[in-house]
Order: sequence, then C-alpha cells, then structure tokens
Amino acid sequence: MMGMSDMARFAIVLALLIFGSTGGEIAITHGMKATGEPARLRPNELLQFLARALCNGWFWLGVPLMALAFYALLVLLSWEPISLVIPASALSYVVGTFGAKYVLGEEVSAARWAGVILVCIGVALVAKG
Repeated sequence: MMGMSDMARFAIVLALLIFGSTGGEIAITHGMKATGEPARLRPNELLQFLARALCNGWFWLGVPLMALAFYALLVLLSWEPISLVIPASALSYVVGTFGAKYVLGEEVSAARWAGVILVCIGVALVAKG
C-alpha cells in the first residue's frame, strides 16, 4: 500500500500524464481542424497536408505536451503496477470530454456523459482495490 507521500507523488505525476496527454490531444485537434484535410490520399497531397500541419502552432504546442505525458507514463510504470497505472490514466477520457466541450466547442451527448461517469466509477474501484 502506498504511503501518503507516495500517493501525493503518484497523484502529481498522474496529473502530468492526464493533463499533458489531453492538452496535447486538444491542441493537435485544434491545429488539425485549422489545417484541413488532405485533398486525396496521394503522395503529393499528403505531403502538402503534412507541410500545412507542421506550420501550425497548435500542432507544435501539442507535441511537447504529449511527450511530457509519455515521460510521466514511463515514470508511473516504474513506480506502480500497470494494473493501477493504466486504469488511473483513463481519467484522461474525463478531462478530454470536458476539453472537447469547453475548449473545442463540441457537442457531447448524454450517452457520452454517462460513459464519463462510468469511467470515474471504474477508476475509483481500481484505486480502492
């Protein structure tokens, strides 16, 4: 069982994982929506699409955030069993849903909110056990 300082350390690094990955995904999503889609799946069009994406600042904000999240995941996996880390990281679905609604302005259905609640219940059960 984790002591209080171990739990605080775990919670801080888990927060870095959750907010880094979700923040990175939201930033990249915002950038890719501004970039548009490739005209066709042909090499020239794909290269033009990639060039547009690489010129988008939101893309470059998202990449280091996702790298931070990956590093936090590695740290957590070195401290705790994967059976705790992966379910706890599912809280990123909760943060992602709020980000989709309030940052990206997406519509979130009642069924998706119900799913968010179920994820929270599942994480609580895993943390308790």
